[in-house]
Amino acid sequence: MRSFYSRMFSAMTVLFCLSISVIAQSKGFDTNRMDKSAEACDDFFQYSNGKWVEETKIPAANSRWGSFNILAENNRELLKDVLEKAKDSNAADGTDMQLIGDFYYSCMNESAIEAAGYDPVKPVLRRIRRIKNKEDFQAAVADLHNMGIPALFGFGGGTDLKNSKVTIANAGQGGLSMPNRDYYVDGSEKLQKTREKFREYMAKMFMLLGDDPQDARDNAFTVTRIQNRLAYASLRRVELRNPDNRYSKVSMDEAEAMTPNFSWKDYMNRRGVPAVDSFNIGQPEFFKKMNEIVGEISVREWKTYLRWMAINSAAPFLASDFADANFDFYSRHLRGTKEQHPRWRQCVTQTDAAIGEALGQEYVKKAFKPEAKKRMNELIDNLFVAFRSRLDSLEWMSDQTKVQALAKLATFKRKVGYPDELRGYEGLRIGRDSFADNVLRANQLQIKRNLDDIGKPVDRSRWGMTPPTVNAYYHPLLNEIVFPAGILQPPFFSAESDDAINYGAIGAVIGHEITHGFDDQGSRFDADGNFKMWWTKDDRTKFNERASCVIDQFGKYEVQPGLFMDGKLTLGENIADLGGLTVAYDAYMKSLEDNGRPDNIDGFTPEQRFFLGWAQVWAVKATKEFEQLQVTTDPHAIARWRVNGPMSNMPQFAKAFGCKEKQPMVRPNTCLIW
Repeated sequence: MRSFYSRMFSAMTVLFCLSISVIAQSKGFDTNRMDKSAEACDDFFQYSNGKWVEETKIPAANSRWGSFNILAENNRELLKDVLEKAKDSNAADGTDMQLIGDFYYSCMNESAIEAAGYDPVKPVLRRIRRIKNKEDFQAAVADLHNMGIPALFGFGGGTDLKNSKVTIANAGQGGLSMPNRDYYVDGSEKLQKTREKFREYMAKMFMLLGDDPQDARDNAFTVTRIQNRLAYASLRRVELRNPDNRYSKVSMDEAEAMTPNFSWKDYMNRRGVPAVDSFNIGQPEFFKKMNEIVGEISVREWKTYLRWMAINSAAPFLASDFADANFDFYSRHLRGTKEQHPRWRQCVTQTDAAIGEALGQEYVKKAFKPEAKKRMNELIDNLFVAFRSRLDSLEWMSDQTKVQALAKLATFKRKVGYPDELRGYEGLRIGRDSFADNVLRANQLQIKRNLDDIGKPVDRSRWGMTPPTVNAYYHPLLNEIVFPAGILQPPFFSAESDDAINYGAIGAVIGHEITHGFDDQGSRFDADGNFKMWWTKDDRTKFNERASCVIDQFGKYEVQPGLFMDGKLTLGENIADLGGLTVAYDAYMKSLEDNGRPDNIDGFTPEQRFFLGWAQVWAVKATKEFEQLQVTTDPHAIARWRVNGPMSNMPQFAKAFGCKEKQPMVRPNTCLIW
């Protein structure tokens, strides 16, 4: 699944997305945020947002602050009101109000959380202590996976990449605690320091479990050795962008032969997975190495590793000693965040994460109007027309491939606002006694549902995001674009804004998600959502040549001294930004033909306001630590280049602002795909 904004997903299902912050609007773009001393044709991000960036301070509880964050905070304020009322509602057991109210109450009850210490995780630790041999270890891995505790690898149900109608079992690389492989193997000074901080963090957590200081340090080194080996066996994040590196369907007998030290039959039986005769092992080489590691690491060391994975996974939901240590490493060190969010804000986020469907229904009642859905569908219709026109007129694509591309575009599905069909939470018990236990039970319900899906037809009514989410996505296996209610707010979408702003903001978001169906990854899936090469060989070569232009462009952007964007990692999002802006501009120009040309506003022409509409979405400021993390892990470019990058390829932008050749916002060798 590909999302518009930064967000992590497993390698087994890829989702294509965007990112956001809220700024007050009247007639259009807020001119008070502009840096009029900058030249639009030199640095449009600075021109559009420079004053805002200069005057804005990143809140101490954030590592990045911008349009997405502000809108998300506005949504959380509304959700807080919903949850405070639910908490005091005395609703009947099993109702949405009871579930969200009691979950929120348990999260807000800090005195009970402190009194419990790490009691909620003690049953898991006792389970690990009972391990006597390698067979016990494998059974424990299965048990931990059923609790939502990651260890050794990832496993779950997902759409078959080559038969998108069916849900199959998938196994993928995993077992790490830092963001990805690079954090273990990269030799840079920055990441060496991070590895030292990681060992210090692990040692502290082991001491909180009662280990003496020397044993805690030894245990931290044990976990480091195991995770280092798993990291070296793993593919890099950019390599996982290639669907070929995420799909290798094998029979059960072939899987057992691949990992003689790890029985897949025993693992699946232990987890209650429906009987299968084949499944997807996403990264076979990883599992061959994992097999060696399982055979060579002692049972005592594996118990230490599992203790770590259990306590690290549970830490955010435990007493403050554990939660604070977890925050210090993952937020303070990795992201540059200075302090934690207020408790209510954390609890709103946790409720949305655990039982977001229930919370989302209450959010929609307050924040989403039917006319917003109607207007969004009109905009989506217009964007599809514009994209179809661009496909029809492509000179570099043959008619043979073009027929397939148009067929795919015609089968796109859309989801706007919130799910029409709800799964509900039948059987989920949420109480007021233990926050950590509530999280565990919610996880177990979702995990069981996921495993029960294996072997069944794919349910295409489900959503990958909750309604309050400030984001959007394209799902290549379902060939659908999805826009939660949370993003359908200013600065992305407003009934009060003129069309130029809406087309430049939410229109470009819509175009972005449509284009994901034709980026370097999405274009590998056909109209039915199957991983299949529908291109002629010559056309694919032409596509790759155009994509290499985008890789080269973004790979030269220097974020910090010596720190450059990864053009290959961000390729799909950059293609989507460029295509999204281009097709949204075409759609807006068509609307002017149909509806007449509006007057200038604030001294800006309709064409200029279109580009300002996109620029205001990307008013973002981030810590240096967060930028380092984003460059290393995130398929989205830094905000400045989500503005300047695509626009510098667009003659439409140059014409709107009168830019001349050799000015920075006019690239001599423009990149153009769609």
